[in-house]
Amino acid sequence: MKQLRLGLLAGLLVGAGVLSWGAARLWDSLGTLPSVPLAAPIVLAVIAVVLLATALSIRARLRAQRERRPGAKGVEPLMAARALVFGQASALVAALVAGMYGGTGVFLLGFLDIPPRRDQAIYAGAAVLAGIGVIAAALFLERVCRLPEDGDEDRNSAQAA
Repeated sequence: MKQLRLGLLAGLLVGAGVLSWGAARLWDSLGTLPSVPLAAPIVLAVIAVVLLATALSIRARLRAQRERRPGAKGVEPLMAARALVFGQASALVAALVAGMYGGTGVFLLGFLDIPPRRDQAIYAGAAVLAGIGVIAAALFLERVCRLPEDGDEDRNSAQAA
């Protein structure tokens, strides 16, 4: 499975942000801009926590298996693959969503003197931060689930001795 590239995620975030900023300007000139939901940063933060908990659980199980602890539960390859796919899909969607809210938030920065728009800008900024948290947790999960390279296993066993 291919690893996620930071350039791809950054490109998605910036591209979605530019499109969202343009759409927000157009929508605002034609009517009322839809509001940024308060639940957006909350949902993204929950996804980031789930990804982080999954990564920490898999890392602990792999460490216990590597150290040959008695009663250690191994990691099923299919479970690791599912977690990896969940993490990668979450990172891609979070990059798009964070870009979308980021573009809207940048547009709303011009209206901070209006209290409802200021609140919307805060929600958008929090959604961007939570989206970046999802991306970071997904990249950490991907690193935890990475298979060792051909020379890595020999290097790891030499370091343990």
